[in-house]
Amino acid sequence: MIREELTPDDVDELARRAQGDDRDAMEQLLTAVRPRCLNVCRQVLPYTPDAEDACQEALINISNKIGSWGRQGRFTTWMHVVAVNSARTTYRRMKNQAISSDVLPLEKPDPRTTSVIAGTRLDLLEAMETIERDHPQFVEPLILRDVYGMSYDDIAQQIGIPLGTVKAQIHHGRKLARPLLRGHD
Repeated sequence: MIREELTPDDVDELARRAQGDDRDAMEQLLTAVRPRCLNVCRQVLPYTPDAEDACQEALINISNKIGSWGRQGRFTTWMHVVAVNSARTTYRRMKNQAISSDVLPLEKPDPRTTSVIAGTRLDLLEAMETIERDHPQFVEPLILRDVYGMSYDDIAQQIGIPLGTVKAQIHHGRKLARPLLRGHD
């Protein structure tokens, strides 16, 4: 069976129908967005089983929270944010489990055995965790822009804040992240 590629308008229409409690539309929607969702999760967690766990969590969140998609932007933009958040949650859970079971050394984790962001950037996720404690408003725009390459306009629309505020938050987030990154080790 040859599967047709859905257009962004087709995906948006499925999402609207799924918001209206159309079970078939929800099933089709989740099937259609799963590959994209998995790719987003792989960018945060490149170890395939970790990414698949995060993707599954994201798909569950999509089905449970589809009512919060405001229809102002593309469904896939909203889905992207849900997938990023699910991947970050999976990372945090894995980190906490590893720390509680003494799997990770107290020093720098071994990137060969630990899921890492962007292939080799565990330090970026650690930096985002640190920034989020004191300045949570900077983390989401910074990740969406610098890790996922979303446009400033899409980020502003997704988060629901003015474009100038998005740019300022990203600028300040970058200033906070620079000293936390361990590229100089």
